[in-house]
Amino acid sequence: MSSDASAAPTASDAAQPDLQATGVAKHYGAFRAVDNLSLEVARGSFFSILGPSGCGKTTLLRMIAGFLSPDAGSIQIGGQAMNGVPPNRRPVNMVFQHLALFPMMNVGDNVGYGLARRGVTKIEIKRRVGDMLERVSLPNAQDKRIDQLSGGQKQRVAIARSLVLEPTLLLLDEPLGALDLKLREHMKIELKQLQAAFGTTFVYITHDQSEALVLSDHVAVMNHGRFEQVGTPQQLYYEPQTPFVAGFVGANNRIAGRATEVNGDIVTVASGEGLVILARAIGKVARGDTVEAFVRPEVASLSRSAAVLADAGLSHYRAQVDSLLFDGANSAVLLHEENSHTEFRIALPQTGQFADLAVGERVHFGFDPQRAVCFAASQQDVGLS
Repeated sequence: MSSDASAAPTASDAAQPDLQATGVAKHYGAFRAVDNLSLEVARGSFFSILGPSGCGKTTLLRMIAGFLSPDAGSIQIGGQAMNGVPPNRRPVNMVFQHLALFPMMNVGDNVGYGLARRGVTKIEIKRRVGDMLERVSLPNAQDKRIDQLSGGQKQRVAIARSLVLEPTLLLLDEPLGALDLKLREHMKIELKQLQAAFGTTFVYITHDQSEALVLSDHVAVMNHGRFEQVGTPQQLYYEPQTPFVAGFVGANNRIAGRATEVNGDIVTVASGEGLVILARAIGKVARGDTVEAFVRPEVASLSRSAAVLADAGLSHYRAQVDSLLFDGANSAVLLHEENSHTEFRIALPQTGQFADLAVGERVHFGFDPQRAVCFAASQQDVGLS
């Protein structure tokens, strides 16, 4: 290694993003798979691209990897322009949903395959493969066959095979999608810990909001080829900037209606069914606007007494229980507001206070208007374009 390569990174090096895309576009006829999109991913971070099927996230990832060429815009990786650079010459590795491990090779040969293709000596490959398997908690697994591994172990082998090549970026294309629920939950934690331990920049795409929120330093919510919002998981969850983000990230009760009053940032929303709620405006909302409000299940309080909610200063409503959704810590109740028959999903508290709640029972619920959000229809149109 040259003296330049081994020198300590400068302050400007540390500030240089590992991935930078500017005005990137990919069109198929009139269809805009990726539409004039720009992003930066900081060095050593975990960045996720979250969106529904068909939103363009895989197309974007394939352009970053070099499997597709953008029709417009530029991509830089590690500060180097990538336009025209083939996939095998980019400092990038990719982990796919179905892993693409070689079944005829043992674990060691799978992990060392890329090193062998680069002409690394057998002794050095053996050392680096052994070190990498130790770091992904698979010590002495070199001689195991792929079919002897569990789903989680295969996942770690695929990641080890990529990381042993010391890429600037590790791209992960829905890598947990083929796993069962329990293993997927376990692997989310392992992935987060592996990324923190290696310090490699991860760019992860998924349609699963839980994966994106749990794993990431920053998340880009993608819709119709564009980013609706980029921010920390907390920013996306608590401060959505478009109706699409509010509806896509986390569970929400959606109420469409008209703004009948605007008092500061609090909007009175009247639905066509006769429900009236208060919610905090995001962006400009004027009296008479068609609006869309969102109330998360966990921000609402449930009570058998209206007085309890009134004393807490909450707007409150009378409702009837339609269904109980028991799921341990994620338990909820489906109910309808009695006057408008609007359905709400309300999270149940973990105290066991409502363990005896019954279908058909009449209850009261309420919420702080500052914890509900409201968008004007014009913002909705922008968010869904």
